[in-house]
Amino acid sequence: MSTSAADSKPSLLDTLRRILALAAPYFRSEDKWKARGMLLAVVLLNLGTVYVTVLINDWSRVFYDAIQNKDQAVFWAQLLRFTYIAMAGILVAVLKFYITQLLQVRWRAWMTRSYLARWLADRTFYRLELARYSQQPGLAANQPGQPANPDNPDQRIQEDMQLFTDYTVTLSMGILNSVVTLVTFIGILWTLSGPLSFTLMGHAVSIPGYMVWVAVLYCAAGTAITHFIGRPLIGLNFRQQRFEADFRHHLIRVRENSEAIALDRGESVEHTQLDTRFSSVLRNYLSLIRQQKNLVAFTASFAQLSVVFPFFLAAPRYFSGAIQFGELMQISRTFNTVQDALSWFVDNYDRVAVWRATADRLTSFDEAMAAQSATRSELDRAEAPALHTRDLDIALPDGTTLLDNTVLSVEPGESVLLQGPSGSGKSTLFRSFAGIWPFARGHVALPRNAMFIPQRPYVPDGSLRDALAYPDPASSYSDAQLVQALEEAMLPQLAGRLDDSDAWSQKLSGGEQQRLAIARVLLKKPAWVFADEATSALDAPTEEKLYRKLVDGVRTAGGAMVSIAHRASAAAFHDKRWTLVPQPEGNGARYRLEAA
Repeated sequence: MSTSAADSKPSLLDTLRRILALAAPYFRSEDKWKARGMLLAVVLLNLGTVYVTVLINDWSRVFYDAIQNKDQAVFWAQLLRFTYIAMAGILVAVLKFYITQLLQVRWRAWMTRSYLARWLADRTFYRLELARYSQQPGLAANQPGQPANPDNPDQRIQEDMQLFTDYTVTLSMGILNSVVTLVTFIGILWTLSGPLSFTLMGHAVSIPGYMVWVAVLYCAAGTAITHFIGRPLIGLNFRQQRFEADFRHHLIRVRENSEAIALDRGESVEHTQLDTRFSSVLRNYLSLIRQQKNLVAFTASFAQLSVVFPFFLAAPRYFSGAIQFGELMQISRTFNTVQDALSWFVDNYDRVAVWRATADRLTSFDEAMAAQSATRSELDRAEAPALHTRDLDIALPDGTTLLDNTVLSVEPGESVLLQGPSGSGKSTLFRSFAGIWPFARGHVALPRNAMFIPQRPYVPDGSLRDALAYPDPASSYSDAQLVQALEEAMLPQLAGRLDDSDAWSQKLSGGEQQRLAIARVLLKKPAWVFADEATSALDAPTEEKLYRKLVDGVRTAGGAMVSIAHRASAAAFHDKRWTLVPQPEGNGARYRLEAA
C-alpha cells in the first residue's frame, strides 16, 4: 500500500499552496470569466451578510433601550426597521446560497472533465495501475523524489473533487466572512467596552478596549487547544477516504466477478476479504470518532462559555449605571460576533481536516498523472506496411527482463502462432506491439489498420449495438452490417436485440463475449489482427469456423494475423510459429524467441 501524502505531514503553508495549485486552473480556464464573476458575486454577498449583521447589531441597542425605557413609539418603529433589515438579510442569504452552489457545481464539472481527460489521455489510467506495482523510475511507487502512486483514482475523481470544490468555496468564504466581520466589529467592541481601570501594586492601570484583548486571548487559547486536540483528524480523514474506497472497490469486483466466485464457491474467501477491508474502515472510523469526541467536548464547552462570558465582563459597568440595558445587549452581541470571527478555526476544525486530507489526495493524484505525462516511452513506434521489431527489450514492472534484442518480422499474407509457457510474456509482447506496455524499449513498426483481441474482451453496458461497434459510434454502421457481423460470429440469437440495453458482461457467457469481440473484427474488417487466446472459451468446431473467417478476412484485406493460442488445433490456421523458450539463469533475459 502506498505511503499517504498525509503521513508526510505537510505544513499549513504547503497545504495552502496545494489548494491554490488545485484551484487556480479553473479560474484561468476557458470558463474563467463566468467563474470569476460568480466568485466576485459570492464575495460581495458575503460582505453584504456582514453589513446586515452590523445593522442588526446597531438595531439591538436601540430596541433594548426602548424596552428598558418603555418607549412604545421607538419600540414599534424599531420592529418595522427590523422587518426591512430581515428582508434584506433573507434576500442576501438566498442569493449567496444559490450562486455559491452554482459556482461549486460548475467548478466541479470543469474539474472532473479536466481530470477525466488527463486520466484517459495517453493511457494514463492503465499506466497508473501498472505503476502501483512498479519499481521503475518514473513509474515507481514511493521512490524518493517520485509522487506516491494514488489508490482508487475513481474515488478521487468522483468523491474527492466534490468535497474539494464544496469545502474550498464554503471554507474560504467563511474565512473571508470572519476576517471582514472581525475588522468591522472589533472597532465597535473597542468603543463599547471602554477602559478597564484598576490599581496594581499602588499604581493606577487603565486598559483601553479591554474586551477586545480578552476576546483575542480567549480565542487564541481556544484555537491552540483545538489544534492540539484535532490535529490527528487530518491523517485519520485521509485514511478513512482510502479505506472506504478500498472497501467499495472490492464490493464492485465481487459483483463483476459474481459467476466465477459462485462457481469456485469462493463466498467465504470473499467474505473474509470484505470483512478485512470493512474492519479497516471501522477501526479507523472508531479512532476518528474518539478524536472527534474530544474535539466536540472542547468546542461545545468553549461555545457554552462564550454565551455568558461577555455578560460577566460587562455586568459591573451595567450595575454601576455606566451603560444602559441596550448597550449591555449590544456589547454581548458584539463580543459574540468578534469571538465567532476569531473562533472560526475552532468551529470548523473538523471540516478543515477533511479539506486538507482531500487536497492532499487530489495533489498526489495530480502529481502522479503529471509524472506519467512527463515520462517518455523508450519504445520507438512507426507506421509501416508490415510488422517489424528491432532491438526490442521487454521487462516486467519489477525490472525483470523477459526478452532482449528481439528481432521479429511478419509480412502481409502470413499468419503466425505465438506459443510458450504461461507467464513467459506472450500477452506482454502483444502489449508492446500495441504500444501500451511502458516497460519496453526498442523499435516497433506496425501497420495502421490493426486490431487486438484480448482473451477477456471489454463489453460495455448499454445497448448491444454500442457494445458491438465499440469504440466506434454505432451510427457508423448500418443495422444490416451489425446483424451480418453477429451472424458471421455465430451469434444469430442476438441479431434482434441491437437496441436492448443490459449489463452484457454479466448476461453473456465467456464464449459469447469472445464471439462478440470477433464480431467487432468482422464488422470493422481490419487488415491486421492480433488475437490473444481469442477463442479459448469456444468449442473446437466453432473455433475452426471463426479462425477460418478471421484468416480469410485479413488475407483478403492484404494483411496478416498473429495469434496466441495453446490448442494444437489453432496451428492449422498459421504458417509460421514463434516459441518463447526459457533460458538458463544468468543469460540475461528469461526467454528467447525462436521462429519456425
